[in-house]
Amino acid sequence: MDPAWRQRGRGRGQGRGQITANPSTARPPGAVGSEVRGAMSSQSRFEEIRKTDQAAAQRLATETHSSSSEDEDDVSEDGGKRGQILQSALSPYSSHTGDADIRLLEKTRHYLHEVCQSGGVTCLICIASVRRTQAVWSCVACYCIFHITCIQKWAKDSIFLVSSVTDEDFGKKDHPWPCPKCRYEYSPHQTPTRYYCYCGKEAEPAPDPWLLPHSCGQVCEREFKPSCGHRCLLLCHPGPCPPCPKMVSVSCLCGKSSRVPRRCSAKAWSCAQICRRTLPCRIHTCANTCHAGDCAPCPRVSLQMCACDRQRTERPCASPEWHCDQVCGRPLSCGNHTCERVCHTGVCGECPRAGNRSCSCGKTKSVLPCTVDVPTCGDTCGKKLDCGLHTCSMRCHRGACETCRQEVEKTCRCGRYSKLLPCHKEYLCESKCNKTRACSRHQCKRKCCPGSCPPCDMSCTRMLGCRNHKCPSVCHQGSCYPCPEMVEVRCDCGSTVISVPCGREKSTRPPRCKQLCRKPALCHHSSQEQHRCHSGPCPLCKQPCQRPLAGCVHLCPAPCHDQVLVKVTDRALLAGPWEQPSTPAFVRTALPCPSCMEPIPTACLGEHEVSPVPCHTRGPFSCGRSCGRTLACGNHSCSLECHHVTAVPNSDKTKASQECEQCEEGCLKPRPVGCTHPCALPCHHGNCPPCRLMVRQRCHCKISSLYIECVKFTSVDEQGKQLLSSCQNQCPKQLGCGHRCKLLCHPDECDQSCSQRVKLKCPCKRIKKEFPCSRVRSEMDLVVCDETCRELQKKHAEVTHTYTCWISGSMMSVVVMRAAR
Repeated sequence: MDPAWRQRGRGRGQGRGQITANPSTARPPGAVGSEVRGAMSSQSRFEEIRKTDQAAAQRLATETHSSSSEDEDDVSEDGGKRGQILQSALSPYSSHTGDADIRLLEKTRHYLHEVCQSGGVTCLICIASVRRTQAVWSCVACYCIFHITCIQKWAKDSIFLVSSVTDEDFGKKDHPWPCPKCRYEYSPHQTPTRYYCYCGKEAEPAPDPWLLPHSCGQVCEREFKPSCGHRCLLLCHPGPCPPCPKMVSVSCLCGKSSRVPRRCSAKAWSCAQICRRTLPCRIHTCANTCHAGDCAPCPRVSLQMCACDRQRTERPCASPEWHCDQVCGRPLSCGNHTCERVCHTGVCGECPRAGNRSCSCGKTKSVLPCTVDVPTCGDTCGKKLDCGLHTCSMRCHRGACETCRQEVEKTCRCGRYSKLLPCHKEYLCESKCNKTRACSRHQCKRKCCPGSCPPCDMSCTRMLGCRNHKCPSVCHQGSCYPCPEMVEVRCDCGSTVISVPCGREKSTRPPRCKQLCRKPALCHHSSQEQHRCHSGPCPLCKQPCQRPLAGCVHLCPAPCHDQVLVKVTDRALLAGPWEQPSTPAFVRTALPCPSCMEPIPTACLGEHEVSPVPCHTRGPFSCGRSCGRTLACGNHSCSLECHHVTAVPNSDKTKASQECEQCEEGCLKPRPVGCTHPCALPCHHGNCPPCRLMVRQRCHCKISSLYIECVKFTSVDEQGKQLLSSCQNQCPKQLGCGHRCKLLCHPDECDQSCSQRVKLKCPCKRIKKEFPCSRVRSEMDLVVCDETCRELQKKHAEVTHTYTCWISGSMMSVVVMRAAR
């Protein structure tokens, strides 16, 4: 009987689902729900859900695919860091064998490449990538790599499951556990406890960026399989060792040729000569070329006699012995009977009826001639019947005993009911077993089950970890075995293929392909730009559009715009973060060709310049300058912006045309010096007419206003202007002496030489004389006192003194009189 793990397989759902929390701390779901509903408000639940969604989105955005690596150092296989690591690992082998036999390393190179490529190795138990920093274990039969923690749990669960199903004394026997991939069996003491390198020399190998992941860097030195006495020369590596590269001297398979040096892994060689060894038929010789081992059976046909020598027929020479279907029929030694055996070799033997013979029940023995049958003894038969409980009650008889017909009280198989029945009949009740079978999923439902329910015969049909296939095993407990299927992941064109475990194809990026992309162009071009094979949409076409533009003969020079990402502006607003947008944010659409920008030399409307103009705006244009053509007045030019001008044959192109503006300016010719009035005529040819306007002019003395014709005032010299500006009245200004200027209204300052007669007196004011004012101001002491004036002054002084004294005496007497009173 196969072990239980072979019958039931292993599943993922139940083995892991059997881990339960501590019963003392477990609570019914309703109680937990009510507590949560009472403790959290709707807003807090919304915030929690939002944070969970954001965290999931962040993990999804930062999740690395198996083909892209977090520690991948190079993208090329033959160059860079990865190429150097592979070359260093294979160098001992290639240096010993040379490059001619490097093809022997293809299988080993495949394992090395998978280990070097981050994400290339997948643990079939947890369906996750194996990283270079994680502890691993590899199977010795299939070389599949697993996380050491995963394989330890796998071994423990496998042994527990087998013990719980097949071992009456649970845990007393050592049951093997199988490899999840190849089912190679390991004993319990072979369960890995430490992390070793591939060759097993070093425990807990430290990760080295310049060595293979999980390698110790030493020479492997494992024995080759099949064993040849030599050891592996590669550095510590995953997968099987390559063929032995040693040279040995060996002869050919048939041993006829002399020894030649050959590679140990291919030391069996054929000399291509005919074998010619005698075949087992002893008639023919081997016609095959040099081969190993025994010669093949003779392929020829010959006439051969059967074992009894009665028939002859053509048969393969390789099987000379054969038997016909006739009874031998030769007389036996008794002389009374013949041999009843079918065609045979050798003697027929003694007569089977000779010697001591027993009766049918075996109780009586007698010696009788072979021609006489042994009679029955007449005693009770007494043989055990088929029921095993009763004996045959008939007299000694020939042939088989009859069926036991004694009635006994029989208990049904499940032990619930009992009934009187003939002994040979089995009593089965109609009750169905309600026990759960060993799978813990289905009920037994067998009628009258004795209690030892048979193993579940239904299919497991649980979804495997790959999410692509269902478990094909019989219904079982525990985890299902990993999906054994390998899925091919192809590049977009299908030229490059890699095999990954089933379930990893969705997270594995397509392999890098060196072929050119074969997708048809999505734009109007017949072929797209050459680029490598890739997944997803092709990059935007950057070739020039080259479509004929509308309205001209030029081709569109812009980059191809048939597939342009355009943001969608009319998207419906989302009600909240839980809603998913129904339309993409950007869509690919074809944009119209831009306007033709090819420069076309074009003259402006006023023919001022010839400039390159974009083709889509070609035609007469305004250069933006002023027209500049001379107007009819001959003094001004057209100030309109460059405009269309009707060409007149044999005309001056500098003269204004009918489209130019009419001069509406006043006369701007320079006026005569001193004239501040504009010309009364509009802009005109020739000199302006004399200005007849009256000019109000203040006289020199600033008292009177004079009105003079402008032409008279501006046509005279400076002296005439001074004369015209005089009011002919006496100047009202005062001289410095205080007298009025005697001159008529004049410009500039007045003459200070005053001729006014001024009277002067002597100091005593007795003598009076008249002098000119200018002399008085310039000379001093023009009138002085004479002797007469002096005498009069002396007399006056004396009189004054006498009067003063009298006044003083009178004042004193008044004081005395007042004092006396």
